[in-house]
Order: sequence, then structure tokens, then C-alpha cells
Amino acid sequence: MAEHTPEEAVHIPEEDAVDVEWSGNWVAERLGIELVGDGELRELLGLALRRNPKRAHLLVSNVLGKHVPQRPSVVYGAGFELGERVRHLLGEAEARRAVVLGYAETATGLGHAVADGLGTAPYLHSTRRPVAGVPQAGGFEEAHSHATSHLLLPENPGLLGNTGEGAPLVLVDDEFSTGNTVLNTIRALHARFPRDRYVIVALVDMRSEADRGRLAEFAAEIGARVDLIARARGTVLLPDDVLDKGRSLVAEHENGPAAPGAPAPRTAPAPVRVGLDWPAGVPDGGRHGFTPAHRAALEAALPAMAGRIADALGDACRVLVLGFEELMYAPLRLGTALEDATTADVLYSTTTRSPVLAVDDPGYAIRSRLVFPAHDDPADGPGDRYAYNVADGGFDAVVAVVDSVADTEALHAPGGLLATLAGHTGRVLLAVVPSYVPPPTPHRQEAAMLPEPLRGPAFSSYAAHDVGWLLQDLSDTALEAPTEEREEAIQSGGAHYAESLPVEYQPTPQYQELFKAALDASAARIARAVGTVTETILAEAPSSRPGSGDRTPVLVSLARAGTPVGVLMRRWARHRHGLDLPHYAVSIVRGRGIDANALRWLAAHHGPADVVFVDGWTGKGAITRELAAALKEFGGFNPEIAVLADPGGCVRTYGTREDFLIPSACLNSTVSGLISRTVLRSDLVGPHDFHGAKFYRELADSDVSSLFIDKVVARFDEVADAVDAEAKEMLGADRAPTWDGWAAVERISEEYGIHDVNLVKPGVGETTRVLLRRVPWKILAKRGAGADLDHVRLLAEQRGVPVEEVDELPYTCVGLIHPKYTRGATGADGTAVTAK
Repeated sequence: MAEHTPEEAVHIPEEDAVDVEWSGNWVAERLGIELVGDGELRELLGLALRRNPKRAHLLVSNVLGKHVPQRPSVVYGAGFELGERVRHLLGEAEARRAVVLGYAETATGLGHAVADGLGTAPYLHSTRRPVAGVPQAGGFEEAHSHATSHLLLPENPGLLGNTGEGAPLVLVDDEFSTGNTVLNTIRALHARFPRDRYVIVALVDMRSEADRGRLAEFAAEIGARVDLIARARGTVLLPDDVLDKGRSLVAEHENGPAAPGAPAPRTAPAPVRVGLDWPAGVPDGGRHGFTPAHRAALEAALPAMAGRIADALGDACRVLVLGFEELMYAPLRLGTALEDATTADVLYSTTTRSPVLAVDDPGYAIRSRLVFPAHDDPADGPGDRYAYNVADGGFDAVVAVVDSVADTEALHAPGGLLATLAGHTGRVLLAVVPSYVPPPTPHRQEAAMLPEPLRGPAFSSYAAHDVGWLLQDLSDTALEAPTEEREEAIQSGGAHYAESLPVEYQPTPQYQELFKAALDASAARIARAVGTVTETILAEAPSSRPGSGDRTPVLVSLARAGTPVGVLMRRWARHRHGLDLPHYAVSIVRGRGIDANALRWLAAHHGPADVVFVDGWTGKGAITRELAAALKEFGGFNPEIAVLADPGGCVRTYGTREDFLIPSACLNSTVSGLISRTVLRSDLVGPHDFHGAKFYRELADSDVSSLFIDKVVARFDEVADAVDAEAKEMLGADRAPTWDGWAAVERISEEYGIHDVNLVKPGVGETTRVLLRRVPWKILAKRGAGADLDHVRLLAEQRGVPVEEVDELPYTCVGLIHPKYTRGATGADGTAVTAK
């Protein structure tokens, strides 16, 4: 980790800084606040009082263009110079691969200017405005802000994760105070899109000494380089009672004579609309991403747009270009172009959501405040908005720049922004930038043609809230075939295993009792694994924690073995944290991939970055590899799978790596909501269909799906302390996949003369599947394995399959499918025939 302070910086023009009282004196004297640091710090920052119970003071930037009107070239130059320094730090090659992320609302324009300084970097900023049809690729919280939830809504979901392997991510905010917001962002993104390098950029680094050491610790924690570039460095020294004093001061001056709302309004002509002729296809900002091609098109169009504004301004001598909340970059660049197009004194600032006390004193940063209602139909409801230091600015004209979403009746209404501005300036111009909405992608268009998920009790015996099945109901279709016929067809290449279904195994009374005994014996062990894997997921998705917003992980289980696990994980999150995690089941087929329509539905309704794939256990990792390969064409999805047991060392998110009996593996549909394994056949599954499955309603009397869930849930409280300890240990451990299981499978395949790893099924779960659904040849059992294999031994006895005890087996057992694929591999009663 490295931190960089400037050798040179873009300075405020001398005529704006000479013989002017520092705009932080009023607050500093009354609250006992001290601002210490670089010599330029007081030129860059003033102080004001927030109307916010979380933080008393507000650092008011003189070069950000938010609260204090400033020359557009100074504002843009400050960000551009920081971008140049990032390019120098990274080197030209890495700078060309970098992605820049800015923070709403105050740093959207600053971040965009930094991206311009980098030269070719795509830009994205967080937003507090949800956009219909655009799924979230992430989000985070800003604890001290009055409005905390940030959304990431890139048009290209791969922007944050797939822009080159390990592409540097540059995060831009106006100030770096505690560092919590930025570090939480990096932690959340790093869990989904890990990379080797991050650069944090801010106008001012205002961390306390206690906070400065955290950055190096954080870099070591995530295993990445984290650099910090700031224009100036300092800190704010706060007395212990600053919050109480701040609240008292705000109460004293809120409506007093020291804080006028604005001078008395005057009669002014109606606002004049200026047609910009904004370039087609160029976004209004970085809410959905802004590429180098967009940048080139905008640069070419800026002189003509500024010329139209200049013509409408006439002989105005002092002009304010006023942006709108997150819309900072477009009006800023119109302002820089207007400086070149006119001899008028051009300044720039924007409206804001932030409530700040105004005090008409030369030693205070916010001299006046205009208040008007929100005019963009915000998702969090109506409320006041503000324009600071405008009413007393002596402006002959104000150019209000908004996006088309905000060009509403409320904008033009009496008491709205335009009417409010008209009372304090001789001329108001309105320039509207078209709000960019990403065009519907093929995934979103196709998702609109897909049905909603199937739910119980109409489909499956699980409750409707436990899981939504992204499947097609084929319950009335004859799909079952005798086991030996299916095996011959599969091994001869005549058919794929997903084109038919095995006849559902009906357990004997003895086997049912064995299942119940195994469930009683292992329920607590399963509960611990469920808790550990769920807590790991929640810990690595900070936005899912209670009180941090509405976004949560979306559990997507791989039908059907993963579905009971997904139900349990959902129950754990609800039981321990009060979280209702969405849960869906989708089909994945070895050799055919995951259901693409199910992915399109998920991307359209939730956003790929929030999806966590869930399965019961790993064997040799075939499905893990299958999923990773299938997701390459779907940007934004994390290909990792979370499992209860990972004996093969195939994943990094798991409850345990021990190979133990998960009783849901002992049965088929009767422990999985009465749902069959999934079916993929061209005559049944069309281009706009989900993969299929059957609901075996007729097996309701044998159903133990709810029994399995209830028995494990009943042990949640008992294992809570153990889970907390294991999850903490897990988060600090090296969880990288080892793939030890795959090596063992290859060895066994050759040693037993099978020469096909697909016929070797390692682990208790996979061995059970072999005995229930395939033609087994023999079972390899780890010498000394105990009760975990009681059901395996019983099934092997019923099917006439030998159990061979072996040493040095990384699994508790391994099932071998019969390598002789003719029907002669089994006798008339389905039992195995000894190979000749």
C-alpha cells in the first residue's frame, strides 16, 4: 500500500483567494474544531454545519463545484490533474486497462474528470436513482450520509469484473475521512470481482492518525495493492462534545436572523428553454457507464452546444451554470466550453440533497440557501432540495441544467427550482440533457417472454416462500425408463442422461428407518455446516447485513440436490438475522450447461452480481467446472458455488470439507420437494422454455422433505456459538480450491481399468446416487468408515454390489458405475452381475 501527496496542484485563482476571510472561522470558533494540514488546505476547504445527527460539521470544498460556485475550468482541472497522477502511478499500459468508479452524489463529476485525466478509462458512478429494467451489479452504504444507499447500475454488467484480468479499479470521492465507505466498497467488489490493484483518489485526505494505519491492514487483508492519491492532506480535530454543540448551534440559527433563506424575490422573466442538440447515444453521465467513445463524441459536440447557450445569454456578464444533484459532469463540461465561448464570468455549482445550515457571515462557507421541492420523482419519496451560495452570488443569469427525467411539472411549478431561481437573477435558462436509459439487452428482452417461477403447493411440497423453481412442469409427460436401458443408452452415446428420468426408487421400510436414524444423528452437524456457509456468504456481502439497505444475496440452488440446502440457508438467514433471502432453483446439466433462460430471468429481476449458486456437496468438481464454463457468456455472475460439504476441495465457500452423510442424499424426490431431477430434451424444451422437471404428487405419502428441513432447523440455536466461531475462522483461512478429489478420481479410474472419470462418483452423496439411479459396479469404502455408510451398505446389499474397503481414500466412499454398458450388466431383478 502506498500513499501519494501532490508536488504540484491546480490552484484557485489568486484574485479569488486574496484578502478573504477563511470560510471556516465561524464554525471553528464556535465548535472548537481545528483544521490542520497542508498549506493549501484552507484554500480548498471551508466549514459549515450539517443538519445531520451523525456528523456535526461539513467540509465544504471550494473546487468540487457542489456547494460553492467556482470556475468550471478550476473544478474540471482539479479532477483532471488527479487523473493524470493516477496515470503516472499506474503507467500507460495499466492506465489503459483501468476502470474508474465515482461516488454519488458529490463526486460524480469529480470521478468523471479523473477518468478523463486517465485518458482511456471507462467510467461508472454509483447512483441513488433506481432505473427500471437495469439490474444492480452491486451496491454499498455510506454510514455518515443523510441518504446512504448507493446502487451500481452498469449497462455492461461485466464492466466491474471482466474488463481485463485484474484491471485496476480507481475509486474517486471528494474526501477520504474515515475511509469506511471506500473500503466497504472495495471489500464488497473484491469478493465478487477480485483484482490485484486498487487506487483511491480524493481531493483531500482527512483521516485521523488512528485511521491512517487501517489502509495498510486492509490491503494485506484482501491481498491486493491499494494506493491513495490526494491533492492535500490534513485532519479535523474535534472536541468530544461536538455533536451536542453542533445540534445546539443549528437549532439556534436555523430560523434566526443569521440564516436568511434568501433575499426577497424579485419579478423576473419566465425561464427560457435552450435546445442543446445533445449528441445521440451519448449518456448524460456515468450512471450506466461512460466509455472513451462516448467521451470523444461529447468533446466534438461541446463547442456547438456552448455556442447555443452563449447566444441565449446575450449580454449577461456573470453567469452560473447550475447542475442537478448527480448530474454534475454534463453541466460542468458545458460550463468549461461556455468559458471559451463567451467573455462572461462563468461559475459552476449544482443543486443537492444535503441539508446544510446557511449563515450569512464571511467566515462561514454556506452564505445562503434556496429551498425547493424535488422534481425528479425520487424513489425515496418527495423532499426538499437545496442550492447554496446562489441567491447572494450577483448572477445576471443562471443556466439550469437537468436531465429529462427531472424536467417535470414540479420543476416548472410555482415554488419549484426555476421559479425560485427567477426571483434571484435577471435571466433563467433551462438546458435539458436527455436521460440515458440502456436499450433492452437480448437477455432482458428474452426474460420478458419467460414465465414466473413455479412454487408450491402447485409445484413441489415446499412452501411457496421457500423456493421458486425456474423450471417447466413436465409432470404429465412419460419420461421414466428402466435403469439398465438408460445406462446402455448413456454409455453408448445414444442418449444423454438428461433426456429421460430413472424410475423413482421406493425405499424399503428398513431403508426409511435408516434415513430417519441418520437424520437424527447428523442434524446438528448439518445445521453447523448450513450456518457456517450462510454466515460466510453474508459476511462477504456487506450490503446484506441488517440495517444496511434492501439488497441481499440471491440464493440460486442447482436443482435438485442443492435445493434442500438452499431452503436451509434461507431459513438460517431468517432465523439468525431476520433476512428474507430470495431463493430459486435452476437446472444445470453436465455436458449441456446451465439453463440460459433461467440466467436471463435472474439477470432481469435481480442482477447477476447478487446471485450465489448453491449445491449440496462436491464430488470431483464436474459441476463446478460446468458452471464456470457456462457463465462465461453471461457477464456479472460469480461462477463460484457454495456447498455444505466440499470433500473434493473444489470450491472456496463451504460449510466443511469433511465427507460425511447428508441425509438428503439418501433419497430422491421424496427429500427434495417431490421434484424429479431435471430434463433437457429438444422436443420438450423450446428456445423460450426453462428446463423441465416432474412433480411427483403421487408420492406425497412418502414425502420427508419438510421433516428433513424441520429436523435441521430445530438444531440452529444449539449450534449458533459453534457456527460463529467456525465462520470467523473460515473468513480468515486460506480457502483456495485444492482439487485433491479430481486427482484421486483420475487415479482410481486408471487403477480399476475404467478409463473414464465420468464413471467414478466420489463422496457419500455421489455414491448414493450411483446406487439409486445408475448401474453400480462396486463401492470403494474408506477402511474404518462407520455409520455414515450404513445406508450405502444396505443399498449395495439390495442391489448385489460388492463393497471393497481400501486405504488412502480422500473420500469416505466412491461409487463406480459399471463399465460394461450392455443390459447384461444387470440381472432381471436389477442386481449387478459380476463382470467376467
